[in-house]
Amino acid sequence: MESHRLHAGRVIDGFKLVELVHTGGMAALWSVTKPGEPRAMLMKVPFLGEGDDHSAIIGFEIEHMILPRLSGPHVPAVIAVGDFSVLPHLVIERLPGKSLDSRLKDAPLSPEDVCWLGAKIATALQDIHRQHVIHLDVKPANIMLRDSGPAVMIDYGLSRHDELPDLLAEESDLPIGTSAYMAPEQVLGIRSDPRSDIFALGVVLYEMTSGEKPFGNPSTRAGMRQRLYHEPRPLRALQPHIAPWLQEIILKCLEVDPDDRFQTAGQLAHALRNPDQVVLTGRAARVKSPGLVKRVKNWWQGQNRVIAPPMRVADRLDKAPIIMCALDFSVDEADAISDAVKRLVRRLLETDPGARLVCLTVLKTSLVKLDEALDQGGRNIYLKRLVALKDWARSLDLLEESVSFHVIEAVDPAQAILDYASFNGVDHIVMGARGHSTLRRYLGSVSSRVVAEASCSVTVVRLTHAHDQSAEPRDQDAPSGG
Repeated sequence: MESHRLHAGRVIDGFKLVELVHTGGMAALWSVTKPGEPRAMLMKVPFLGEGDDHSAIIGFEIEHMILPRLSGPHVPAVIAVGDFSVLPHLVIERLPGKSLDSRLKDAPLSPEDVCWLGAKIATALQDIHRQHVIHLDVKPANIMLRDSGPAVMIDYGLSRHDELPDLLAEESDLPIGTSAYMAPEQVLGIRSDPRSDIFALGVVLYEMTSGEKPFGNPSTRAGMRQRLYHEPRPLRALQPHIAPWLQEIILKCLEVDPDDRFQTAGQLAHALRNPDQVVLTGRAARVKSPGLVKRVKNWWQGQNRVIAPPMRVADRLDKAPIIMCALDFSVDEADAISDAVKRLVRRLLETDPGARLVCLTVLKTSLVKLDEALDQGGRNIYLKRLVALKDWARSLDLLEESVSFHVIEAVDPAQAILDYASFNGVDHIVMGARGHSTLRRYLGSVSSRVVAEASCSVTVVRLTHAHDQSAEPRDQDAPSGG
């Protein structure tokens, strides 16, 4: 079936085509309806006709893989995914609001609007980066502004996901993106650095502020390579009233070396929301384009520039370790041990403020009989443990996005902890140890087995006295072999 032959009134997978909304270079967008579905919807269908560019189907396949994995207010909700063997399509929510393109008709915008919009876009990028995705085609047409406030990143046909094959890189080593917004490393064929999105957003901010693009619209590879050595004209040369802090922010985004840019979209959002805290450098004072000598020097450096392989999104997440706290609420010293564990976890979070905390408890089940789901008071045991985990973590005052809670049912608690840590790539396990007992001496303990077999660091917290609230960490850096 060819997408060109679609027409209003046709029904595909229960969705009725109503109107052709937009025809782009690689796909068509149709407004659709479906009985029982009150939301406004769009169906995206790639061009599959004879003679169409095969990159259209590759880009659509990428979006087909990535978009359903994303969630949150900064991405369009996926409603249905079409079978590639019949007619590939995506049904997504029709976003209320307009694209940033419509706002740029009024450029240059006020510094207040630039900061307000820029912070929204940076927040959206930070959200998708946390979900292991680099957009790689950040431009005004791909930024929607919901009526409710959040910015939404659309069109993931050129994107990269850490956990999925990079089909575009496998097809070609040529620069892939929109030439006016492409980062220098993308020009060199590097598609794995989230800071490329920060560069592209810097181009958007420059355009919003001045009404011009810092590197024009080059149509050749040689033209795109100029950004490896060509410094954009300072904004204050175009708009003398531009505040130094705003020029500082935008020119920092546009640095050739990714290490010289904001390192995360979250940092950029913070700078745009707190301009009084922006540290001014020589960028802020520039009012002239570089002279001939400086341009020749930059050209020579650009010809010999070697950009080191950038860190993947997943590798950047390694700077924010996953800390798993394994809690046991069934022992006599549960309150004292859990409080001691909390004190240690708090210290770890202070050391690694970007860490993610996983709160886990194992609900031990019987191997030979059906376990009761309710306790003696008639309360659901699983729910009771889940509530206990959340109560334990509440005083840590963590952001919702940085903590998760898990109740695992298992016959073997130690193996359950080990399996979870291995499967989820946990960097550090923190757990309490039961007090000394005859049973523990003969059968061994959960904590000693985790220390012996875990492939990550393990800290075991023990109470120094049976009723003492203090604790000392033991058994650090597993595996220890015993």
